[in-house]
Amino acid sequence: MMPLDPQAKKLLDVMNGTRTRGFHEIGAKKAREYYNARPANLAPAWVDVFKVGNQTIEHQTLCTPVSIPLSIPIRIYTPVESISPLPVCVFYHGGGMVIGSLDSYDTLCRQLSIQSGCIIVSVDYRLAPENKFPAAVDDAFAALDWVSQYADSFNGDSNNLMVAGDSAGGTLAAVVALIVRDHPTIKLKFQLLIYPALAAHADSESHHKFAKGYFLERLTILWFQECYMQTEADRQDFRYAPLSADDFSGLPPALVMVADHDPLRDEGVEYTKRLKASGVDVELQEYEGMIHPFLSLAGILDQGRQAITLAANALSNASR
Repeated sequence: MMPLDPQAKKLLDVMNGTRTRGFHEIGAKKAREYYNARPANLAPAWVDVFKVGNQTIEHQTLCTPVSIPLSIPIRIYTPVESISPLPVCVFYHGGGMVIGSLDSYDTLCRQLSIQSGCIIVSVDYRLAPENKFPAAVDDAFAALDWVSQYADSFNGDSNNLMVAGDSAGGTLAAVVALIVRDHPTIKLKFQLLIYPALAAHADSESHHKFAKGYFLERLTILWFQECYMQTEADRQDFRYAPLSADDFSGLPPALVMVADHDPLRDEGVEYTKRLKASGVDVELQEYEGMIHPFLSLAGILDQGRQAITLAANALSNASR
């Protein structure tokens, strides 16, 4: 393992030198406010796209005994004006299923759209603790299902669908890929998993080695899990922890991106091994000296910018 990247170390020195309370200490409401108010210079650079549209998806919840009508906000990024339908990638933001929003991932989605040439559909799924597992999964699948049916309404190609997500969003991308594997009408061409959370427990070597002082801390991860879970039995459900799945065969090709100073690193590596052992075309890209969530820190991390380009190129290549 390489030492911390100098740019990442500089950021961590500032963060760790300033005593601030962790998300698990301030609660979900204030954590969201803090996360959304973080300095704009940390994020990927804002780029113009041909069109950005906000709308809502209407669906019936599947995760409660009584079906409830729900509206899921989405944001559609169209990179260029085109006569032909464009490939579509449904994107799920990170934040431990507790924080994160369409706005906090706006610049990353813009970059992915422009650099890949794909329409990016960003999904504002329900957050915990107000909405426990499997509410986020329900919304994630509903959004993909809607896109598969109505892609032509925004010049998307329903035969050229992909999913992507970072951190908790990577969980959701992996989960919906598993769910739709045998779905008769939805076919995915690719899954992009960016430092995904995939394990039932935060007990791997990397979780303990990078438990404190590396941006995402183990206590925060444990708090995210506590907020999201209904019961301990959820851990055995592949929709909560994709590594709990019994079968990984027949899944779409994947790119798994991990940072080597990230508590989530080991589960991304393990998931890659499981996919490969099941015959899935998968690539692991590990970024030396990087921390979680370095793509969202591309404003100050060169490797974050490079990783966005690699991710976008992967989407572009998969859509051909």
